[in-house]
Amino acid sequence: MSGVRVLVGTRKGAFILTSDEKRQQWDISAPHFPGWEMYHLKGSPVNPNRIYASQSTGWFGQLIQRSDDGGQTWQPVSNEFKYEGEIGTHQWYDGTQHPWEFKRVWHLEPSLTDADTVYAGVEDAALFRSTDAGQTWHELAGLRAAKGHLWQPGAGGMCLHTILLDPSDPKRIFVAISAAGAFRSDDAGETWQPINKGLVSPFELPDSTAEVGHCVHNLAMHKSRPNVLFMQKHWDVMRSDNAGDLWHEISGNLPSDFGFPISVHAHEPNTVYVVPIKSDSEHFPPDGKLRVYRSRSGGNEWEALTNGLPQSDCYVNVLRDAMAVDALDSCGIYFGTTGGQVYASADSGDTWQAIVRDLPAVVSVEVQTLP
Repeated sequence: MSGVRVLVGTRKGAFILTSDEKRQQWDISAPHFPGWEMYHLKGSPVNPNRIYASQSTGWFGQLIQRSDDGGQTWQPVSNEFKYEGEIGTHQWYDGTQHPWEFKRVWHLEPSLTDADTVYAGVEDAALFRSTDAGQTWHELAGLRAAKGHLWQPGAGGMCLHTILLDPSDPKRIFVAISAAGAFRSDDAGETWQPINKGLVSPFELPDSTAEVGHCVHNLAMHKSRPNVLFMQKHWDVMRSDNAGDLWHEISGNLPSDFGFPISVHAHEPNTVYVVPIKSDSEHFPPDGKLRVYRSRSGGNEWEALTNGLPQSDCYVNVLRDAMAVDALDSCGIYFGTTGGQVYASADSGDTWQAIVRDLPAVVSVEVQTLP
């Protein structure tokens, strides 16, 4: 019997939720790493029992944990993230140059083919890879060579928060950085190119169409069409049909084109989900109504999904890594809020239920489809 395991990172610990394929009743484990800010947890697609987790506090700094038994037990692995070669500088908020300084790991992306290989996106923005299950980390320094001196932090820091691995080409990697933009490697991370043509950022950049400096919030792809990318930007929902070489806007009839997460249906590569919020200063849903928006046409035409979601006096946010999909026949959609709720839909978004409430603010949500 198949089922799902939902990995939830919060401001004060991690929670693991499990259910069978009906996804109606949920078992919730006690908090893992209570008191720690859990930036991200993600399981290996090769070995579902292998899970990597990133935890951080202002007191004790950054730690990476690994589980080999589906989250029942954990062991710390290496937390040594050293920038390669001459560290160099990047732009600071005021436009001056500032040396690169490691702060935390925002995102962990296990390999599609090897459970011992995992990528880490960090702040200050850089990409690291481990091929020994987290025992050692090595920077893919070619990324910072892609005009890294012009990158500068967004409001939440200068973080590499999104990593997409192309299932059809093991040498192709996409990343997104706030606030530098999107980048692609076609040689397994040795060299990189900015892929921001078509992005326009009039409120953030003196040159609104600059090659780097755009505040990209999230990227998504469907495994069957890895050349088609979807983006939630600081403003605008975007799409590329040529692996990022050119983007065009697909915000269409959304009530706001500002938001953080974006996801693609597991079986319908043209079905996309976003969660609009009011603005970059008011991080809550328009009109106090929590609505997921779905496009079945790859963008432009969007419908509000509200059944089971609060439609009055709701002022939560959904962060960039807090939405995920499962791969069951009836695709499940999951997202967590800064109010501590995790919502799930077992019917592609038509209806929703809160599968857990009253958690600390949710930072990340990932889901594993179990055999």
